[in-house]
Amino acid sequence: MNILAVGDVVNESGLRFLRNKLRSLRRMTEADFTVVNGENACGTGILPRQADEILDAGADVITLGNHAFRRGEIKPYLEDCPRILRPLNYAPQVPGRGWAEFDTPFGTVLVVNLIGRCDMDFGPDNPFLAVDRLLKERKAAFTLVDFHAEATSEKLAMGYHLDGRVSALWGTHTHVQTSDGAVFPRGTGYITDLGMTGPAVSVLGVRPEQSVSMFLGNPHVPFTGAPGPAKLECAVFTLDETTGKCTGVRALRIEE
Repeated sequence: MNILAVGDVVNESGLRFLRNKLRSLRRMTEADFTVVNGENACGTGILPRQADEILDAGADVITLGNHAFRRGEIKPYLEDCPRILRPLNYAPQVPGRGWAEFDTPFGTVLVVNLIGRCDMDFGPDNPFLAVDRLLKERKAAFTLVDFHAEATSEKLAMGYHLDGRVSALWGTHTHVQTSDGAVFPRGTGYITDLGMTGPAVSVLGVRPEQSVSMFLGNPHVPFTGAPGPAKLECAVFTLDETTGKCTGVRALRIEE
Protein backbone atom coordinates (compact mmCIF):
# COMPACT_ATOMS: atom_id res chain seq x y z
CA MET A 1 0.00 0.00 0.00
CA ASN A 2 1.37 3.42 -0.95
CA ILE A 3 0.63 6.54 1.09
CA LEU A 4 1.19 9.95 -0.50
CA ALA A 5 1.71 12.80 1.97
CA VAL A 6 1.81 16.33 0.51
CA GLY A 7 3.46 19.29 2.23
CA ASP A 8 1.69 22.49 3.30
CA VAL A 9 -0.32 24.07 0.48
CA VAL A 10 0.48 27.79 0.43
CA ASN A 11 -1.72 30.47 -1.14
CA GLU A 12 -3.59 30.29 -4.43
CA SER A 13 -0.35 29.39 -6.20
CA GLY A 14 -0.12 26.18 -4.23
CA LEU A 15 -3.80 25.42 -4.72
CA ARG A 16 -3.53 25.89 -8.46
CA PHE A 17 -0.49 23.64 -8.75
CA LEU A 18 -2.08 20.99 -6.53
CA ARG A 19 -5.22 20.98 -8.69
CA ASN A 20 -3.10 20.57 -11.82
CA LYS A 21 -0.74 17.90 -10.54
CA LEU A 22 -2.18 15.81 -7.71
CA ARG A 23 -4.12 13.25 -9.74
CA SER A 24 -1.22 12.59 -12.09
CA LEU A 25 1.10 12.40 -9.08
CA ARG A 26 -1.18 9.83 -7.49
CA ARG A 27 -0.98 7.74 -10.64
CA MET A 28 2.79 8.13 -10.93
CA THR A 29 3.38 7.06 -7.31
CA GLU A 30 0.60 4.44 -7.39
CA ALA A 31 -0.79 6.09 -4.28
CA ASP A 32 -3.67 4.29 -2.57
CA PHE A 33 -4.34 7.02 0.01
CA THR A 34 -3.39 10.71 0.02
CA VAL A 35 -3.05 13.19 2.89
CA VAL A 36 -2.56 16.91 2.16
CA ASN A 37 -1.70 19.58 4.72
CA GLY A 38 -3.81 22.63 3.83
CA GLU A 39 -3.44 25.03 6.72
CA ASN A 40 -1.78 27.77 4.64
CA ALA A 41 -4.16 27.65 1.67
CA CYS A 42 -5.08 31.31 2.13
CA GLY A 43 -1.72 32.34 3.54
CA THR A 44 -2.65 31.79 7.15
CA GLY A 45 -5.64 29.49 7.47
CA ILE A 46 -7.98 27.80 5.06
CA LEU A 47 -11.43 28.61 3.71
CA PRO A 48 -14.20 26.07 3.06
CA ARG A 49 -13.91 26.70 -0.68
CA GLN A 50 -10.22 25.91 -0.56
CA ALA A 51 -10.78 22.74 1.45
CA ASP A 52 -13.29 21.61 -1.17
CA GLU A 53 -10.71 22.30 -3.90
CA ILE A 54 -8.07 20.20 -2.14
CA LEU A 55 -10.47 17.29 -1.72
CA ASP A 56 -11.69 17.61 -5.31
CA ALA A 57 -8.07 17.61 -6.49
CA GLY A 58 -7.61 14.09 -5.12
CA ALA A 59 -6.86 14.33 -1.39
CA ASP A 60 -8.49 11.73 0.83
CA VAL A 61 -8.01 13.84 3.95
CA ILE A 62 -6.75 17.33 4.84
CA THR A 63 -4.65 18.04 7.92
CA LEU A 64 -4.09 21.45 9.52
CA GLY A 65 -1.86 23.07 12.15
CA ASN A 66 -1.28 26.29 14.07
CA HIS A 67 -3.39 28.32 11.62
CA ALA A 68 -6.34 25.92 11.78
CA PHE A 69 -8.74 28.56 13.14
CA ARG A 70 -7.21 31.70 11.65
CA ARG A 71 -10.19 32.01 9.30
CA GLY A 72 -13.44 31.83 11.24
CA GLU A 73 -15.38 30.66 8.19
CA ILE A 74 -13.76 27.21 8.51
CA LYS A 75 -15.16 26.43 11.97
CA PRO A 76 -18.57 25.04 10.88
CA TYR A 77 -16.84 23.16 8.06
CA LEU A 78 -14.56 21.44 10.58
CA GLU A 79 -17.63 20.16 12.41
CA ASP A 80 -19.46 19.03 9.27
CA CYS A 81 -16.71 17.48 7.13
CA PRO A 82 -15.05 14.28 8.44
CA ARG A 83 -12.24 14.56 5.87
CA ILE A 84 -10.50 17.57 7.43
CA LEU A 85 -8.60 17.37 10.73
CA ARG A 86 -7.25 19.92 13.18
CA PRO A 87 -4.58 18.96 15.75
CA LEU A 88 -5.73 16.37 18.28
CA ASN A 89 -4.05 18.09 21.22
CA TYR A 90 -5.89 21.40 20.91
CA ALA A 91 -8.27 22.21 23.76
CA PRO A 92 -11.30 19.85 23.66
CA GLN A 93 -13.84 22.68 23.24
CA VAL A 94 -12.51 23.81 19.85
CA PRO A 95 -14.35 22.81 16.66
CA GLY A 96 -13.53 19.74 14.65
CA ARG A 97 -11.70 16.50 15.28
CA GLY A 98 -8.05 15.47 15.61
CA TRP A 99 -8.32 11.98 14.11
CA ALA A 100 -10.49 10.01 11.74
CA GLU A 101 -10.72 6.49 10.37
CA PHE A 102 -11.15 5.69 6.68
CA ASP A 103 -12.13 2.42 5.05
CA THR A 104 -9.88 1.29 2.19
CA PRO A 105 -9.57 -1.98 0.23
CA PHE A 106 -6.50 -2.72 2.36
CA GLY A 107 -8.14 -2.14 5.74
CA THR A 108 -8.87 0.77 8.04
CA VAL A 109 -6.58 3.79 7.89
CA LEU A 110 -6.39 5.93 11.03
CA VAL A 111 -5.11 9.47 10.38
CA VAL A 112 -3.96 11.59 13.34
CA ASN A 113 -3.07 15.30 13.31
CA LEU A 114 -0.82 16.58 16.12
CA ILE A 115 0.79 19.92 16.87
CA GLY A 116 4.09 20.51 18.65
CA ARG A 117 4.80 22.77 21.61
CA CYS A 118 8.38 23.96 20.98
CA ASP A 119 8.50 27.57 19.72
CA MET A 120 4.86 27.54 18.59
CA ASP A 121 3.79 30.57 20.70
CA PHE A 122 0.95 28.85 22.53
CA GLY A 123 0.39 25.89 24.82
CA PRO A 124 -1.58 22.95 23.49
CA ASP A 125 -1.78 19.71 25.43
CA ASN A 126 1.24 17.43 25.40
CA PRO A 127 1.19 15.75 21.95
CA PHE A 128 3.07 12.69 23.21
CA LEU A 129 0.49 11.98 25.89
CA ALA A 130 -2.43 12.86 23.63
CA VAL A 131 -1.42 10.37 20.96
CA ASP A 132 -0.70 7.71 23.60
CA ARG A 133 -4.26 8.00 24.87
CA LEU A 134 -5.68 7.77 21.36
CA LEU A 135 -3.63 4.72 20.39
CA LYS A 136 -4.83 2.88 23.49
CA GLU A 137 -8.41 3.41 22.33
CA ARG A 138 -8.15 3.02 18.55
CA LYS A 139 -6.66 0.15 16.58
CA ALA A 140 -6.35 0.22 12.80
CA ALA A 141 -4.55 -1.70 10.09
CA PHE A 142 -2.57 1.43 9.23
CA THR A 143 -1.96 4.55 11.33
CA LEU A 144 -0.64 7.79 9.82
CA VAL A 145 0.47 10.86 11.79
CA ASP A 146 1.00 14.44 10.59
CA PHE A 147 3.04 16.16 13.31
CA HIS A 148 2.85 19.92 12.71
CA ALA A 149 5.84 21.23 14.64
CA GLU A 150 8.73 23.70 14.51
CA ALA A 151 11.54 21.85 16.26
CA THR A 152 13.29 19.02 14.44
CA SER A 153 14.16 17.51 17.82
CA GLU A 154 10.50 17.34 18.83
CA LYS A 155 9.59 15.68 15.51
CA LEU A 156 12.40 13.14 15.76
CA ALA A 157 11.54 12.36 19.36
CA MET A 158 7.92 11.75 18.35
CA GLY A 159 9.09 9.46 15.57
CA TYR A 160 11.03 7.29 18.00
CA HIS A 161 8.24 7.50 20.59
CA LEU A 162 5.76 6.05 18.07
CA ASP A 163 8.17 3.70 16.28
CA GLY A 164 6.45 0.35 15.83
CA ARG A 165 3.06 1.75 16.91
CA VAL A 166 2.20 3.73 13.77
CA SER A 167 2.83 3.01 10.11
CA ALA A 168 4.18 6.44 9.16
CA LEU A 169 4.85 9.82 10.73
CA TRP A 170 5.80 12.96 8.84
CA GLY A 171 6.47 16.53 9.91
CA THR A 172 4.88 19.67 8.50
CA HIS A 173 5.00 23.41 9.30
CA THR A 174 8.56 24.46 8.41
CA HIS A 175 7.93 24.36 4.62
CA VAL A 176 11.47 23.06 3.94
CA GLN A 177 11.76 19.48 2.71
CA THR A 178 14.27 17.39 4.66
CA SER A 179 16.47 14.60 3.35
CA ASP A 180 16.08 12.18 6.26
CA GLY A 181 13.30 9.91 5.04
CA ALA A 182 13.84 6.53 6.69
CA VAL A 183 12.23 3.44 8.15
CA PHE A 184 12.84 3.38 11.89
CA PRO A 185 14.00 0.19 13.66
CA ARG A 186 10.51 -1.05 14.59
CA GLY A 187 8.94 -0.33 11.23
CA THR A 188 7.62 3.25 11.27
CA GLY A 189 8.26 5.37 8.19
CA TYR A 190 9.53 8.87 9.00
CA ILE A 191 10.55 12.21 7.49
CA THR A 192 11.13 15.38 9.51
CA ASP A 193 9.36 17.68 7.03
CA LEU A 194 7.52 17.15 3.76
CA GLY A 195 8.20 20.67 2.49
CA MET A 196 5.55 22.87 0.87
CA THR A 197 3.33 23.21 -2.16
CA GLY A 198 3.47 26.77 -3.46
CA PRO A 199 5.77 29.41 -4.98
CA ALA A 200 9.17 27.94 -5.80
CA VAL A 201 11.02 31.29 -5.57
CA SER A 202 9.94 32.46 -2.15
CA VAL A 203 10.66 32.37 1.56
CA LEU A 204 8.19 29.76 2.78
CA GLY A 205 5.72 31.01 0.15
CA VAL A 206 6.20 34.74 0.85
CA ARG A 207 7.79 37.28 -1.50
CA PRO A 208 11.54 37.14 -0.66
CA GLU A 209 11.88 40.93 -0.40
CA GLN A 210 9.18 41.05 2.26
CA SER A 211 10.87 38.41 4.37
CA VAL A 212 14.25 40.11 3.99
CA SER A 213 12.68 43.43 5.02
CA MET A 214 11.25 41.84 8.18
CA PHE A 215 14.62 40.41 9.20
CA LEU A 216 16.27 43.78 8.56
CA GLY A 217 13.96 45.21 11.22
CA ASN A 218 11.75 47.35 9.01
CA PRO A 219 8.12 48.05 9.97
CA HIS A 220 5.90 45.07 9.30
CA VAL A 221 3.71 44.97 6.22
CA PRO A 222 1.20 42.19 5.48
CA PHE A 223 2.87 39.32 3.68
CA THR A 224 1.78 38.50 0.14
CA GLY A 225 2.35 35.31 -1.79
CA ALA A 226 5.29 35.23 -4.17
CA PRO A 227 4.59 35.18 -7.93
CA GLY A 228 6.11 32.84 -10.46
CA PRO A 229 6.37 29.07 -10.90
CA ALA A 230 5.28 26.66 -8.19
CA LYS A 231 6.54 23.42 -6.70
CA LEU A 232 4.94 20.48 -4.92
CA GLU A 233 6.89 18.62 -2.24
CA CYS A 234 5.78 15.33 -0.77
CA ALA A 235 6.79 11.87 0.41
CA VAL A 236 5.62 8.38 -0.46
CA PHE A 237 5.46 5.71 2.25
CA THR A 238 5.19 2.08 1.16
CA LEU A 239 3.40 -0.02 3.76
CA ASP A 240 3.26 -3.78 4.15
CA GLU A 241 -0.36 -4.79 3.69
CA THR A 242 -0.10 -7.63 6.22
CA THR A 243 1.80 -6.00 9.10
CA GLY A 244 1.02 -2.31 8.52
CA LYS A 245 4.72 -1.52 8.88
CA CYS A 246 6.63 0.72 6.49
CA THR A 247 9.06 -0.80 4.02
CA GLY A 248 10.22 2.32 2.21
CA VAL A 249 10.16 6.13 2.20
CA ARG A 250 11.01 8.49 -0.65
CA ALA A 251 10.73 12.25 -0.84
CA LEU A 252 9.67 13.86 -4.11
CA ARG A 253 9.57 17.36 -5.58
CA ILE A 254 7.73 18.48 -8.72
CA GLU A 255 8.37 21.93 -10.18
CA GLU A 256 6.90 23.96 -13.02
